[in-house]
Amino acid sequence: MINNMAKESPRIEEYLEYIYKLQEMHEFATTSKLAERLKLSPSSVSEMLKQLEQKRLVKYAEKGVVLTEEGELEAKRVVRKHRLSERLLTDILGFKWDKVHEEACRLEHDISPEMEEKIEEKLDNPKTCPHGYPIPDKEGLVARDNVIKLSELKAIEKGVIVSVFEENSEMLQYLGSLGLFPQVEFEVKSVAPFGGPIVVMTAEAERSLGKELAEKVLVKKIPIIKD
Repeated sequence: MINNMAKESPRIEEYLEYIYKLQEMHEFATTSKLAERLKLSPSSVSEMLKQLEQKRLVKYAEKGVVLTEEGELEAKRVVRKHRLSERLLTDILGFKWDKVHEEACRLEHDISPEMEEKIEEKLDNPKTCPHGYPIPDKEGLVARDNVIKLSELKAIEKGVIVSVFEENSEMLQYLGSLGLFPQVEFEVKSVAPFGGPIVVMTAEAERSLGKELAEKVLVKKIPIIKD
C-alpha cells in the first residue's frame, strides 16, 4: 500500500527516488550523498530521514539508509513516471539523452495515472529509459540484470553496457561522443594500476575511461568462451 503522505509530497518523493537510484548503482544512501544530490545541508537531510523512518519508508542500516518494502514501492512509482517521461522526451519530442533528466524531474510529480498509461501505450510499453535503467511496471515489478560496475572488470574480460548514470549532462555528452551507449558490447584491453584509466575496445574504436567515470557505467559481464 502506497503511503498517502509520501504521495502528496514531491520532496519526499525526491528522497525516495534518490535512495532507490543509489541502491541501483550499488552505492550506500548516506546523508552526505543525499545532501550532495539534493543540494541540501546535511542537517536538513538528517531531519528528513528521521521523518521518513517514522513513516516507515526507510530504515537505518550499517552504512546509510535503505528503503523499506513500502518505501521501495513508492520510489518505484516515482521512478516509473520519471523514466517514462524521459522516453517521451527522447522518442517523441526528439530531446537528446543528456538533456532529458532535468525535464523529467519537472514532469514526474504531475503526471496523472491516466497520462502515465497513455504515455506507456504511445511508446509501446518501453522496458528501459534512454540511459538503460529498467522502467518498473504498474505493480512495481522490475526486470533486473546481474550487473556490476565497469570499473570492476579486469583486462581481457568482456561486457555489454546496461545503463549509465543519468544525472550528469556533461558525462552523458562525453560517453555519447565515445559511442558508449546501453547495449554496446566491449572488451577491456587494459586496466592501469592505482586508479588509472581503463581502456576498452568496442566494434568501432578503442576508448579510454577514468576510474571515476567507469564506476558510473553498469555492465553485464559476457562469459569468455575458451577453445
